[in-house]
Amino acid sequence: MREIVMDTETTGLEPSEGHRVVEIGGVELWNHVPTGRTYHQYINPKRDMPVEAFDVHGLSEEFLSDKPVFEDIADAFLDFVGDATLVIHNASFDMKFLNAELNWAKKPSLPLSQALDTLAIARRRFPGSPGSLDALCRRFGIDNSAREKHGALLDSEILAEVYLELIGGRQPDFALAGPATSGNDRQGSAWRAYPRPEPLPPRLTEAEIAAHDAFVAELGEGAVWRRFG
Repeated sequence: MREIVMDTETTGLEPSEGHRVVEIGGVELWNHVPTGRTYHQYINPKRDMPVEAFDVHGLSEEFLSDKPVFEDIADAFLDFVGDATLVIHNASFDMKFLNAELNWAKKPSLPLSQALDTLAIARRRFPGSPGSLDALCRRFGIDNSAREKHGALLDSEILAEVYLELIGGRQPDFALAGPATSGNDRQGSAWRAYPRPEPLPPRLTEAEIAAHDAFVAELGEGAVWRRFG
């Protein structure tokens, strides 16, 4: 199963108000394991950068002025995404912007069903608790010290770690232990084998049993073997 953990940075909150995508980052997972393949692209929004947005991600109009426009990278972006599930924190926001950009570039939209929202997963698992990426990093002990400002690729890498924790930990469960148990149950009690419904048949022959009994008899009454007869 192929998944892309993805994040975007934008000039604002609403594409309907003329705001644009300025950065896309993605990390590829295969069966919940990072492959090492990533996607990263800065994009020229062809407009000014509001100070509120600059304070979030630090991408200036000057820095982005020589970067490609979205129309020029749309095909490469869609090729990378393919039909993979898009794992996104607050997916409705990023999908809204990505599909607006694809529409302006006259490219096919990404179906909303292709996105998996980690914010929704976090809210179901921890109702009433903060669901931001920083809060989830604190909860799972994930180092996000490099996150001085938002950055699409860095945030995707951090979100990949958070996502794997949200779905049950970074080590996949291969279902070898039978019915599912809670994490506390697995850590708080030792595994015990069930008794066999029928004892295994003995593998010793009658001659071997007789030879052993004769050997023990030669050891005398104090032989330790007699305690287990």
